[in-house]
Amino acid sequence: MNSIGEECTELKRQYDACFNNWFSEKFLKGQTDDSMCAPIFKVYQECVKKAMKAQNIEFKEIDGDYLKDEFKDTPPGKGS
Repeated sequence: MNSIGEECTELKRQYDACFNNWFSEKFLKGQTDDSMCAPIFKVYQECVKKAMKAQNIEFKEIDGDYLKDEFKDTPPGKGS
């Protein structure tokens, strides 16, 4: 699958390859440190953000906190 911006597609392929390698060669063997793909992910993420801006797509959640304030201090399974 191509990226949202044509200029980001090669970066996406590089990140996908890195992630798949990390997942199969590290994570499935118990090594959970996912930092090996962080540099390419950061470059890819910036490319996607620029492509979204160029296409006038707002995606405020990309940098946001995914937990609602009302559930931050609630133990797992206790939220509504």
